[in-house]
Amino acid sequence: MRDLRARLTAALAADGPPSSDYDLNPNVILPETRKLRAASVLIPVVAHDHGASVLLTKRSSALKHHPGQIAFPGGKEEAGDNGPEGAALREAWEEIALPEARVEVLGRLPAHETVTGFQVTPVLALIEPGFTPRPDAGEVAEAFEVPLAHVITPENYIIEGRRWRGQRRSYFTVPWGPYYIWGATARMLRALADRMDHGAD
Repeated sequence: MRDLRARLTAALAADGPPSSDYDLNPNVILPETRKLRAASVLIPVVAHDHGASVLLTKRSSALKHHPGQIAFPGGKEEAGDNGPEGAALREAWEEIALPEARVEVLGRLPAHETVTGFQVTPVLALIEPGFTPRPDAGEVAEAFEVPLAHVITPENYIIEGRRWRGQRRSYFTVPWGPYYIWGATARMLRALADRMDHGAD
């Protein structure tokens, strides 16, 4: 775990700009007066002996926003939260029953702006192995893990596109098995990949 912690900490210290859902769409002009709502997500890296993984969720198909999409635990920051870290930890507990005692927060990646008007702070953390997620049925259909090596390899990312609000929008995807990881989640993982060394896990 010591080597993994060192690699992740080095990634947090590496240079890199904030990420955005608009990164692959340079023709989009954003109004300077736009107001973004604060949110945060937890990027939980599970330190297995056999190789680290990233814990992700599949959102419930019953949700109004982003049903069925792959996401990190996270959500809007609330008044009682202790900053982005507090919000990310609270949401991880509410969504998958991840106890704070199992989480070692390492730091923040630069904020990510979404097309839905949020400024999301990604909080990178190490998770002790042995944790079994208990998804909240109202929010999370499934929790699963993807090898860290897969999502920190830039060559595994594919740029795809679709029409959104009348315009063609391009975005990153990083598929894994039956899971279609795309949009803001894939872009934040790509931001981590761009900062990582690519030695053995």
